[in-house]
Amino acid sequence: KAPIAAVIFSLEVLMIDLTMSALIPLLISSATGAMVAYFLMGSGVLFSFDLSEGFYLRHLPYYVGLGLLAGMVSLYFSRFSMYIEAQMNKINNWFVKVLIGGVALGALIFMLPSLYGEGYEFLHQLINHKVDALVNESLLGHTTNASLLLLFLVLILIFKVVAMAITTGSGGVGGVFAPSLFMGGVLGIFYAKFINLYTMISVPEKNMALVGMAGVMAGVMHAPLTGIFLIAEFTGGYELFTPLIVTATISYITISYFEPHSIYTKRLAERGELFTHHKDKSVLQMMHIENHLETNFKTIGIEATLGDLVKVIAQSERNVIPVVDEENVFYGIVFINDIRTIMFQPELYDTILVSEIMYMPDTLVDPSESMEEVARKFQETIHYNLPVIKDGKYLGFVSRARIFSSYRKLLKEFSEE
Repeated sequence: KAPIAAVIFSLEVLMIDLTMSALIPLLISSATGAMVAYFLMGSGVLFSFDLSEGFYLRHLPYYVGLGLLAGMVSLYFSRFSMYIEAQMNKINNWFVKVLIGGVALGALIFMLPSLYGEGYEFLHQLINHKVDALVNESLLGHTTNASLLLLFLVLILIFKVVAMAITTGSGGVGGVFAPSLFMGGVLGIFYAKFINLYTMISVPEKNMALVGMAGVMAGVMHAPLTGIFLIAEFTGGYELFTPLIVTATISYITISYFEPHSIYTKRLAERGELFTHHKDKSVLQMMHIENHLETNFKTIGIEATLGDLVKVIAQSERNVIPVVDEENVFYGIVFINDIRTIMFQPELYDTILVSEIMYMPDTLVDPSESMEEVARKFQETIHYNLPVIKDGKYLGFVSRARIFSSYRKLLKEFSEE
């Protein structure tokens, strides 16, 4: 029952453009979901907290430190979970994959039962100072040693990611939302207990746990606003708004330095299929070289003479003539403006070869390049046409005018409500 956070999550993570036609369905669906939940579940919620202590300015440096830690934990979460899933995906036999995943997950849960499930009940007990009971369920056994309690929390932080990745990698059902909240809460409790135990300062553990949730969520999802408003709705107010903003923002900045893409978008970015909030990049991402390849350029052979070239120019609609051999290997281009002084001198037609007046362009385009790279090449040069070459062979040209025209058309469609 967090309708505001739901809308912000959609805007921040899923959508690439904000228009009223897109926003209104989000608002309606979010409100409808909350009302249906109230109708079916009553006023109770799956995850809620009451604050016993507000925000004090003297604690601000510790929230800054928590933001840095949350950013690093988010980085570990993103990279290690994707690494484990990649290793699991290398196992082609589904039975072996499920068997390995089940055994590994069972062993982890046997040693640390708190890893089982989404972790909401664990967080409730942890925030309500019942960590001793949770430790007693693990292989660490019955203990009241404060250092062992901290060790328990560190183990939970480390192996929660492993458990999540094994679950999804072996074909199980799981996600990122609950584990990121779980790890943020554990990080906040660990951080607060460490400060309270080894320094003369006292910080509120519950507040640190809640703010830690926002920090790790902001880092993992690259969605600081979602983390901020979700925890604000969890607590039923905005008493922690300042530390939420500080921690979530610092966490996001920290992970962005090492990892520019969220756990949701990293694989898309690696495949070159990512649409982002950057409208220009998203429009260019929708464009492909093969759809803008122009092949209406007359070609000339490498051994041709100026006289042969003049005949080709007479039939050409363009002012650029590609020079190729019999196997279509690209050698360069002849720019008509460069030969105007000699092309009307018939006495030179048989004495000047094309190879003497052609030149190799300083910029070529490979068909595998993204349109963003092509646009950058046009921006860095004064050329209006760039040859497209694959494995040394001529395919055609891409023109600045055609790409810009297509870009404007797509941008208009992209921005229409």
